[in-house]
Amino acid sequence: MTGLLDIVALTLKLAGVTTLILLALATPLAWWLARARGWGAELVGALVSLPIVLPPTVLGFYLLIALGPHSVLMAPLQAIGVRTLAFTFEGLVIGSVIYSLPFAVQPLRNAFRDVGEDNLDAAAVLGASGWQTFFRVALPLAIPGYVVAAILSFAHTIGEFGVVLMIGGGIPGTTNVLSIEIYKAVEALEWGRAHTMAAILAAFGFAVVLTLLRLERRVSAPLLNER
Repeated sequence: MTGLLDIVALTLKLAGVTTLILLALATPLAWWLARARGWGAELVGALVSLPIVLPPTVLGFYLLIALGPHSVLMAPLQAIGVRTLAFTFEGLVIGSVIYSLPFAVQPLRNAFRDVGEDNLDAAAVLGASGWQTFFRVALPLAIPGYVVAAILSFAHTIGEFGVVLMIGGGIPGTTNVLSIEIYKAVEALEWGRAHTMAAILAAFGFAVVLTLLRLERRVSAPLLNER
């Protein structure tokens, strides 16, 4: 039981760290995508959304190369003694951030779009700077989007398998998260252990979907009452 608790703790740690990084990265990106126009914004939007349609093993394969010891990207880090980020927790975080990026960006972009130009223009007329308009007007109005983005990013990171397997390898105590352990249990024909871990993820997934549906209902209810 102790081993399972350690695996769950590592999984929650990965999901928590990934979610915090995603919210920080997705905020300026989603704000720009919500307001930008032209082919440049469409190109960036397509790149951000690519992990949704790209097989996880394909993304994991290229991440494995990019984080490996022979990668050009790793050359600067090798000067300070970091030879590779593949099969490390840090590499797992990088892969999880890239793989779950659209699940943070899309809700925030929609939330920023829903803020409306009228609210932003009113703030500008009252003398608010661009930063003040963002932090005092756009950000508070986009809070529901942040809640959805955090829940989706956290849940998606917990459930990911292909990317984690490719760049993490399931090293005990380092990269062996819950989804990988289920795979290992099935390979070892440990059906009871696999059932336990699968039930945990199934219950968590149901709780996430139910929470999102309730949030959607609460957010849409005031809008319907206004009509």
